[in-house]
Amino acid sequence: MIAVKDNFSLLTPEEYFDWEEKQLENHEYIDGQVYAMSGGTVNHGRIAIKLTGLFDRHLENSGCITGNSDIKVNIVETTNYTYPDASVTCDDRDKITNQYISYPCLIVEVLSDSTEAYDRGGKFRMYRQNPVLQDYLLVSSTKIEVDLYHKNDAGDWIILNYQAGDTIELKSINLSFAIEQLYRGLTLSPAA
Repeated sequence: MIAVKDNFSLLTPEEYFDWEEKQLENHEYIDGQVYAMSGGTVNHGRIAIKLTGLFDRHLENSGCITGNSDIKVNIVETTNYTYPDASVTCDDRDKITNQYISYPCLIVEVLSDSTEAYDRGGKFRMYRQNPVLQDYLLVSSTKIEVDLYHKNDAGDWIILNYQAGDTIELKSINLSFAIEQLYRGLTLSPAA
């Protein structure tokens, strides 16, 4: 998804929730600013669907919640809210609110040219404040390529790069799958 800043005054979190409820599209809320989430490419959407379906089937009857791009994530200990392309929470604290989740163990962003730098930089800096987050998956929509930021047992973030022929391992939800599952049936072409 692509974030575009809306031009109006700063909102409080309460004003943001009230206002967004009346909108036709989703808006991220960062430091009082509102950013409209515009649509992505066909490949972007199809990859996100494949991931949420894969996670949901794997976690069936587990008590975990699989989120798509309509589920807001609150950045822990802030009043910032984002809409990742996919997320998973297994934390009981996320079952007490229906407006957002706060403790995902896995977050996924499908990359686009306009958001890749932010997804890898500023957005990841916000996400990694969450002590529960273990895996942050960045998925290319133009080539068979996935980067996994994984928090190891020492609390350090390591980057694992996956390409064609690799098996992706998400320790946060105990799931391994061939990278090709995400790209089956897609026509890949480098971004313009």
